[in-house]
Amino acid sequence: MSDNLASFTDFVVENRGTLGRTAVLLTGNRSTAEDLLQEGLVRTWQRWSRVEPGREVAFCRRVMANLATDWFRRRRFTSDAAPPDRDGLDPYTVVDDRDEIVRALAQLTPRERAMVVLRYFSGLPVDEVAAELGVSAGTVKSTCSRAVARLSKEYVR
Repeated sequence: MSDNLASFTDFVVENRGTLGRTAVLLTGNRSTAEDLLQEGLVRTWQRWSRVEPGREVAFCRRVMANLATDWFRRRRFTSDAAPPDRDGLDPYTVVDDRDEIVRALAQLTPRERAMVVLRYFSGLPVDEVAAELGVSAGTVKSTCSRAVARLSKEYVR
């Protein structure tokens, strides 16, 4: 096996869970998330030799965020997201929470959704979200602020 293929295989094995969760949050639909992850990994592999070492996950997340935005421009997705793995929690509460999160994210524009998912669910700093999406840090801050304010009005009890 070539070094590139071996390093890419290691990358996929090590990060598929994190990238898969990001894909579910970006699409709100488990089957579409699987497609998004697969296409994101294919496109990442195609550029693997040019991906900066240490930035592989960021590169793949950016590819998936851009793909999700493109897909949402073409069609709407339905929500059938699976609950996360959370030991010790009531499974009904986990499903209800996940459903509420997915429904809330579905109210955002694709751009807002990508920024909120990367910033708050993936835990990236503003500068990394900006770099991944090719926008300024100020754009990330203002877009996230507006999106969170909109979500707060609709979903905070």
